[in-house]
Amino acid sequence: MPIQTYLTEQLGLRAPLVMGGMQWVGTPALAAAASNAGALGFLTALTQPSPEELKRAIEKTRSLIDPAIAKERTKYGAFGVNITLLPAVVPPDYEGYARAAVEAGVRIFETAGNNPGPVIKILKDAGAFVIHKCTAIRHGKTALSLGADMLSIDGCTCETDAGECAGHPGEDDVGGLVLLALAAEQLDAPFIASGGIANGRGLAAALALGAVGANMGTRFMATQESEIDDKIKQTIVGANERDTQHILRSLRNTTRVFRNSITKEVLRLEGRRAEFKEILPLVSGQRGRKVYTEGDPEAGVWTAGQTVGLIHDIPTCKELVARIEAEAEARIRASHADLRGPSARL
Repeated sequence: MPIQTYLTEQLGLRAPLVMGGMQWVGTPALAAAASNAGALGFLTALTQPSPEELKRAIEKTRSLIDPAIAKERTKYGAFGVNITLLPAVVPPDYEGYARAAVEAGVRIFETAGNNPGPVIKILKDAGAFVIHKCTAIRHGKTALSLGADMLSIDGCTCETDAGECAGHPGEDDVGGLVLLALAAEQLDAPFIASGGIANGRGLAAALALGAVGANMGTRFMATQESEIDDKIKQTIVGANERDTQHILRSLRNTTRVFRNSITKEVLRLEGRRAEFKEILPLVSGQRGRKVYTEGDPEAGVWTAGQTVGLIHDIPTCKELVARIEAEAEARIRASHADLRGPSARL
């Protein structure tokens, strides 16, 4: 029996899995492949240089959607757009990206980051379904008050480098296990789990904690449809759970990234309290993009979660989603068995 949750029922998914937004990675090919596999794929707005380019990327994604999937998901559409609002010297036109996506017919959005109110208003005025990713319960409550329909709870960082997720895990030092339990206890809204999930065991655990699904980023990077260079995919497969680290903690913009010579230099500069202008050339987005396009893991800073230790192959999205779905179903069945007996160990 397929796993049915609020997430699958509202958005017409076969599996309660989301391929979240990833800068330079959430392209039309990957977003469409994730949705065609039965999950929910997100096109990353800021990967596109302008709102008009985002419209073209949306049309490209739509052209790659399986007609059968499009027919099943008529309520809100087959895929979504991620809009992440982050500190920047010159902020992108976030509201312009939101309007462009709405005008292009998108009705599912993942928002994240600072002050999402104006963007969420644009999306909700258009009748969209909004999932807001946050790293603290208080931020989740604010997003819900602004109109978000669902939350994506992202386990936070800590001084011991234990936060699992890639990208920006926040500054509150609350781990995902506790944060998900708090979300179930304190939030009067559905939520999905984000960070540290790459297989069916992780999905089953998230559901047991009260989530209605799981958001995966790093795991979807290492799929055949992901358009990053194959050498980076192989780097992920060959890595272990200790091959990532946090940087930019001193600037209160903590980010989990793959450990390389660049991140070591960033930490050295942070250690001597260097000004941001010294660090900026090392962490620029365009430099990080070269990692994916040129296949050089040392070319710049690139995000990856501790789930690299759980990634051992490069399947198609269809194979990956089906595998995780089957593994999660097996774990859920096992939870009803006598766990003291050897037959329950699947």
